[in-house]
Amino acid sequence: MFGNQPSVIACVTSQYECDRIIEAAEQLAAEHDCELHVLSVLMPTENYALISDQLEYLNRVSKRAGADMTVIFSSNAPKAAVKFAKENDAFQIVAGIHDGGKESFLVRFNELAPMISITMVDKNRNVYTMDVRERRGV
Repeated sequence: MFGNQPSVIACVTSQYECDRIIEAAEQLAAEHDCELHVLSVLMPTENYALISDQLEYLNRVSKRAGADMTVIFSSNAPKAAVKFAKENDAFQIVAGIHDGGKESFLVRFNELAPMISITMVDKNRNVYTMDVRERRGV
């Protein structure tokens, strides 16, 4: 942590299907010669035994992609993810498609860290990017 090299953060939940997010983030990190980090923010009251197989699977996918998987326990996932992204000099995060609600993870993340680009990966592995570098003049 706290490295000087910019990074891409794959933000995953505890679903097997999040492997698509890690794979898309791996490709972006390679294209931009960046570090790759995988992050999962879990509610502190969740029954972790129910999701242990999924988390272990995602950890294996992360390792194959050359990344460590970090699990943070927090009731405020966007705030925890922004803190992690800033600590790891993230210029881009990759996540699933948000539900469109004002309080969705990606909407809140964008409000807290508007200068970090967001890439979304749908269930068909289509990739969509909100690139803020244009706003920064990069």
